[in-house]
Amino acid sequence: MEVRQVLHMNQGEGATSYAKNSTVQRKIISVGKLMIEEAVQKILLSNYPESMGIADLGCSSGPNTLIVVSDIMDAVYATSRLMDRPLPEFRISLNDLPGNDFNDIFVSLPSFYERLKKEKGSEFRRCYISGVPGSFYGRLFPDKSLHFVHSSSSLHWLSQVPPALGNKINGSLNKGKIYISDSSPISVLDAYLLQFQDDFSMFLKSRSEEMIAGGRMVLSFMGRSSANASAPEGCYQWELLARALMTMASEGLVEEGKIDSFNAPYYAPSPEELKLEIKKEGSFIIDRLEAFEIDWDGGEASSLDGEYTTTIPKTLSSGERVAKTIRAVVESMIECHFEFGSDTMDELFRIYSEIVDHHFQSCRAKYVNLVISLIKKG
Repeated sequence: MEVRQVLHMNQGEGATSYAKNSTVQRKIISVGKLMIEEAVQKILLSNYPESMGIADLGCSSGPNTLIVVSDIMDAVYATSRLMDRPLPEFRISLNDLPGNDFNDIFVSLPSFYERLKKEKGSEFRRCYISGVPGSFYGRLFPDKSLHFVHSSSSLHWLSQVPPALGNKINGSLNKGKIYISDSSPISVLDAYLLQFQDDFSMFLKSRSEEMIAGGRMVLSFMGRSSANASAPEGCYQWELLARALMTMASEGLVEEGKIDSFNAPYYAPSPEELKLEIKKEGSFIIDRLEAFEIDWDGGEASSLDGEYTTTIPKTLSSGERVAKTIRAVVESMIECHFEFGSDTMDELFRIYSEIVDHHFQSCRAKYVNLVISLIKKG
């Protein structure tokens, strides 16, 4: 599976789309909002630019994309008023893999610009938003062109499945599983950690060349508090999805060999693993690093104010809400590997929702989300 070509959130506005099933990601954005505001203010207080380069990496599509942009611009606006300075020109780059639904973003930009002018006035006329397709595990922008970089719910995705897991000579190292689990051999955990280290180091190196000295990054992604990579908080959603697939295998709907050969290109790091890679790469200083818990089902179902809404019905069970959220994110990879038709895909996530509902009877499952604010060294 070529991750760069396959991985994308479900497109459009349908019932299984990311746009309609991204409440969890929206809550994660909200958790990081204060850190974004602090980072933007500190940039402007130390070196106020006439033109400000901003990048949102792993922007996806749907309502969350422009919510992030609005939050960043609001922080710049508030600081400019505080300093009694004219607004800088905004150069905003929205990045994701080539399969992302960039057209959805572009179609929504005219109304976004109109709302800016209505709410903030003509000062916001110098706002230039562009799409930048490509992997953030490599260079995307010119040298020293960025003041602020943001990424939310993206850096837990790896650039590739760890090569050792796809080595036919080794056979199936993680039989019956699709990610790290408490029964995975240590070689599987080591393979995932090595891939994360390589990817995150390349991410930091690439951004260090693109950012100005004193520039800042705020990154949020799935992680874990435990030092143990097989701790349930970092991997149990994948364990339950593997159970759903194995149930289908027992019913003759999928071959077990197909399950054995599927490995999620994902890693939920610990804070210590993050700190170690940042120290080793050497281009950034950690300003803040915090961990937050987020309910698997997004918590209380709610809609957002204004034109940006998420619409997972309140009548759904927690398991159904989790299944819709996960499906919107991983369906492209599952479809590519297993070649499921729509009916089989529906059946997989029906089974998954029942398994998750059963799990919720014994505990309130939560993700651990890490939010880190970094400063580019001079």
